[in-house]
Amino acid sequence: MTLAAWALIGATIIVSSFLSGVFGMAGGMVLIGVLLIYFDVATAMIFFSIIQLTANGWRALQWWRYVRWDIFWLYCLGGAVAFAVLRLIEFIPEKALVYLLLGATPFAIELLPKSWRPNIEWRGVPFFTGLCTTVIQFLSGVGGTFLDIFFQKSALDRKTTLATKAVAQSASHILRLVYFVSLSGFGTGLEPTPVVAAVVLAIGGTMLAPYVIERMTDVSFRQWTRFVIFSISIVYLAWAARLYWLG
Repeated sequence: MTLAAWALIGATIIVSSFLSGVFGMAGGMVLIGVLLIYFDVATAMIFFSIIQLTANGWRALQWWRYVRWDIFWLYCLGGAVAFAVLRLIEFIPEKALVYLLLGATPFAIELLPKSWRPNIEWRGVPFFTGLCTTVIQFLSGVGGTFLDIFFQKSALDRKTTLATKAVAQSASHILRLVYFVSLSGFGTGLEPTPVVAAVVLAIGGTMLAPYVIERMTDVSFRQWTRFVIFSISIVYLAWAARLYWLG
């Protein structure tokens, strides 16, 4: 891989970690889309999982005192069930399908009536959330937009939302990493040096986020989240259409 390609990936890691740090999502959509340009699906998912685990883990440490642990443990239980089922199937999606799911999921969620959207604080909902989000994570790489719908009706403030989503997504990244490593090994073309560099960049991008979060209101937080998510989604739908057109 060329130096320019690694430079682009490095810049994307910083930007995506910053976006995830601010909005609790969106950054992953940007990063996995770029990684899929240079790697096969399994390798991209492994590299992506390592980077996102670092970013989410660091963010979880930053907001540790705001985490709702009762939600987290039930989420993990649902994720473990999904992992067990998918591991039996051993399914690895094609790139076109990944881009299609990345682009279509936010719009599909938007069409879901608000009255149908459950509250993450309701009994049993964290388990269901972990189950479904993990499936989406394995198929498209990113489940943050789906995870977010379960927080929209909650009374949690933005800090508690970010903290709880950070630890939940960290658990999902670990499951996805183990899943693809178990199917394909550590991946093709991944070397220790770029992986370590990626981890450092992910932490750096995440450390910038609190300065922005502290200056945002809960209303602007949700408005900017929607704008970023749907802008990225449109790009990925177009890219998926291109890949399917080219066969």
